[in-house]
Amino acid sequence: MDTRIQEPLAERVLARLGFSHKPATDRAGLATFYAAWCRSVPFDNTRKLIHVRSNDPAPLPGDSPADLLEGWLACGAGGTCWAMHGALTAILEACGFDARRGIGTMLVAPHLPPNHGTTSVRLDGKVYLVDGCIQHGEPLPLEAASETAVEHPAYGVRARPEGDKWIVRWRSPFAPDGFDCRIDTLASDVDAFHEYHEQTRNWSPFNFELFARVHRRGGVVGVARGERLDFDASGAIVRTPLDRDARLRFLVEELGLSEAFAHSVPDDQPMPPPPRGTGS
Repeated sequence: MDTRIQEPLAERVLARLGFSHKPATDRAGLATFYAAWCRSVPFDNTRKLIHVRSNDPAPLPGDSPADLLEGWLACGAGGTCWAMHGALTAILEACGFDARRGIGTMLVAPHLPPNHGTTSVRLDGKVYLVDGCIQHGEPLPLEAASETAVEHPAYGVRARPEGDKWIVRWRSPFAPDGFDCRIDTLASDVDAFHEYHEQTRNWSPFNFELFARVHRRGGVVGVARGERLDFDASGAIVRTPLDRDARLRFLVEELGLSEAFAHSVPDDQPMPPPPRGTGS
């Protein structure tokens, strides 16, 4: 699979993110780019819900970076972690950054297999995590034998080394007081991402119910389990049940989806238990 982003597509993506030219390949340039990504490209499963609900045998949405980015430009939808980070890694590479795919595990239960894709950037001898799903707003430095953090009441994270891995603690909609993601490796490849992504076709938490997350108004807004969640700039969280009309308004007015596309997002279905041995 060719994961390179062609220059015309990179230029369109950068323009949509608010850039008139490529960001500088330094710490400030990375920070500016990542903040714009967190505000602009939602972590959401709208295209995947449509795809799996129709039993479409074609590649999953966003399986190639160009597909995710073209989809975002067309209708405003982002993607889930494997698609999101394939695209984020590729556009960072197109901007000249030394970006790499990584693999982690959202620790919803002990002894799970890997279930999360991520992205990191090597810059001036340091490594920075830029996760498009956790959306911590600023690059998170990963420094050997040292706990690091992005301090923010709504989306702040902390990372601590654990052997040769990292534990990133963040505010999940399912655990607003803190939830752990273990970063298992920062050196994955395209084939591994494709395989993990494809394994989610038959079962994933993101195959049944709408999930979304994006930065707004200095905090984070999202949807999970039929509720709207607002983590405001002070860190407070407000949960609001969503009926069908409110759900549609959220998709268009908050997430930024085109109205025509938002109308095509299917209703939630009850999530069955995962098959034995399934991670995410």
